[in-house]
Amino acid sequence: MKKLSLTILMAVAVAGSAFAGTEAKTFKDKVVVEPTCLFRANELQLDAFATGLFHNSARSAWGGGLGVSYYFTKFIGIGVEEDIFARKGETTEWATSGNLLLRYPICAWNLAPYAMIGGGATYGCKRQGHGFGDIGAGLEYRFTNNIGIFTDARWLYSSEDPKSAVQGRAGLRFAF
Repeated sequence: MKKLSLTILMAVAVAGSAFAGTEAKTFKDKVVVEPTCLFRANELQLDAFATGLFHNSARSAWGGGLGVSYYFTKFIGIGVEEDIFARKGETTEWATSGNLLLRYPICAWNLAPYAMIGGGATYGCKRQGHGFGDIGAGLEYRFTNNIGIFTDARWLYSSEDPKSAVQGRAGLRFAF
C-alpha cells in the first residue's frame, strides 16, 4: 500500500511539473459582430421636402412636395412624388414624377449616395400639361433606422417650352 501511495504521489508531482509554465489554450472561435446597416431591403420611404426649380430662361420657382419610395433590395427601388411650385406673378404648377432609384449604402457612415432616372408630367391652372424626363443624383444620411435627411438635384428635359430645368430638393425621409 505504501508503494502504491508513493507511486501515485510521484506521478502527480511529475505530472504537475510537466504542466508548470505553459499556457492553457482555449480553442473558442472569435465572433466578429458586423455593424447593422440602417438601409434595408423591402424598405418603404416617405419624403417631405422643399424644392427649387431653375429654368434655362432664368425663371425660378419655389415650392415643396411629398414622395413615396420602395426599395426591393438594399440597392434598387422605385419612387413617385408630387411637387407644387409657384413663381412670382404666375400661376401655381404641379408636377408628378416617377423614378428608378439606385443607391449604394455606406453602412459605417449611415450614408447612401443614390442616382435616379425617370419622368413625369407637369400641369397648372392656366396651361396644359406636358411630359418631361429627368436624371439626377443625391445623398441621404440616416440618424436612426427610420429617420433621415436627404438632398438631391436633377436635370429635367422636355420637348415643350421651357425645354430644360434643374430641380433641387432637400427634406426629411421616414423609412419603414
